[in-house]
Amino acid sequence: MRRIAIASDHAGFVLKERIKTYLEKKGIGIKDLGTHSKERCDYPKTAYSLAKEVSSGRFKRGVLVCKSGIGNSIVANKLPRVRAALCYNVKAARLSREHNDSNILVLGSCFVNAKSAKKIIGVWLSTNFKGGRHKRRLDQIKKIEKNLLGS
Repeated sequence: MRRIAIASDHAGFVLKERIKTYLEKKGIGIKDLGTHSKERCDYPKTAYSLAKEVSSGRFKRGVLVCKSGIGNSIVANKLPRVRAALCYNVKAARLSREHNDSNILVLGSCFVNAKSAKKIIGVWLSTNFKGGRHKRRLDQIKKIEKNLLGS
C-alpha cells in the first residue's frame, strides 16, 4: 500500500478531509499532520511538519492545503529535497511531475474545489518523472541545495 502525508491549515481543513476520503478509497494510507479542525491556526507549522517528512525521506510524497496555497509553497520549499508545486489544474499537476519530479502537491482551497482536487491529485499521483533533460535540471537544483547547505 502506498502512503502519503497530508496537512492543512484551518482554511484548507474541509478540502483536506475530502481529499483524505478520496485517497483512502483508492487504498492509499494517510498520515494526517493536522490541522484537525476549522479552528484558526498558523500554516507555517503544518506546512513545515509535512515538508520535514518528505525532506527526510520518511514519506515520498505529501499534499498541503491552505487558502491560496502560496504560503504552504513558500514554507515547504525552504527544506532540502522538497519540490513543492502549487497546482490549480490538472495540466500544472502533470507538468510538475513530468518536468520537476514534484514531491509535494500544494492546493489552494479558494481556487480548487473537491471535484477538481480529486482530478488534480489523481493525475499527480499517476504521472511519472520524464527524466532526460529534466533530470539534468533537477541535478542543477540539487547542486544549488548542496551549496546553500554548505555540503
